[in-house]
Amino acid sequence: MDTETRLELIKSIAQEVVTEDELRQLLETNAHPVAYDGFEPSGKAHLPLGVYRPLLLKQLLSANVKFKLLLADSFAWINNKVGGDVEHIRDVGKYFLEVWKAAGVPMDKVEVVWHKDLFDDGEYWKKVITVAKSHSLQRTTRALAIAGRREDEVKETAQIFYPSMQAADVFALDVDITQLGMDQRKANMLAREVAEKRGWKKPVVVSHRMLLGLDGMQSASASDEERIDVKMSKSKPESSIFVHDTQKQIKAKIGKAYCPEKVVEGNPVLEYAREILFRASPTFEIDRPAKFGGPLQYESYSALEQDYCAGKLHPLDLKNGVADGLDALVAPVREHFEKNNSAKKLLERVESFNITR
Repeated sequence: MDTETRLELIKSIAQEVVTEDELRQLLETNAHPVAYDGFEPSGKAHLPLGVYRPLLLKQLLSANVKFKLLLADSFAWINNKVGGDVEHIRDVGKYFLEVWKAAGVPMDKVEVVWHKDLFDDGEYWKKVITVAKSHSLQRTTRALAIAGRREDEVKETAQIFYPSMQAADVFALDVDITQLGMDQRKANMLAREVAEKRGWKKPVVVSHRMLLGLDGMQSASASDEERIDVKMSKSKPESSIFVHDTQKQIKAKIGKAYCPEKVVEGNPVLEYAREILFRASPTFEIDRPAKFGGPLQYESYSALEQDYCAGKLHPLDLKNGVADGLDALVAPVREHFEKNNSAKKLLERVESFNITR
């Protein structure tokens, strides 16, 4: 596969690349660059983790990118997820791995790293302190949004270490690309700045989009922090779709989603079509009743959006089509946890935990 094809594959999963020229140079000089994403084990898997992320990951692998999945158990402990219980956190991490396997991620092509293995290494902490010495306390507090915390929500001094630790991960894992969500941009940019100061390898930042929650985003001029607030989050179950939701539940949730007629901006239903359904399949079908014009098939998102903006596609028909498409992608994961006894027991264990934000 030539460089430009690989470049376009990677760019197509990104909301932002810092920088495109550096990414092109990396691909020209490295046949198999290493990327990573990290996840705090907490709660049950929703669309972003259980459907969207696997689609992006498989696309990266197709571009000959090696990938490390970091299960950030020590971060979850610092952030008091799952009540701060380390054993429960690790069980949730094992559950995440089961979700990705059920979603079709070729786990034999992915390197799984538990953060505690880094956390217990003295060399890692030298990197953390070096990062911390390379930026100000003010910069740290501004970056705390990466932990899902505002400055006034920080209750323990340990949480202040979060940004320096995450930036240090980039160097401890020896990655070429940080391939995390836009909500983690500040930590990734911090890693780039530290790399320049210390003469370390500077990562290319490829940030994927944060999927909107079902309530959408009704302000076109929203700040970055406000956009993060309206992302689909496991901690906001009323605005999320989970991989264990039934077909009926998915249809009901999509039915209540923000989806104004002819409006694209902040419309989560259109976003799920663009980011998930057209990424999973080259076509998108809507089983519309004959009395309303019959079934529709779209071969591009732009054609779908054009019809929606023109009022040729009713919000209810769009919702029905998206609900059917999402259910088809969720079904293999849902059924895996229903039919596989060990997976079922693992889910039951996770559901018994005290899930804390």
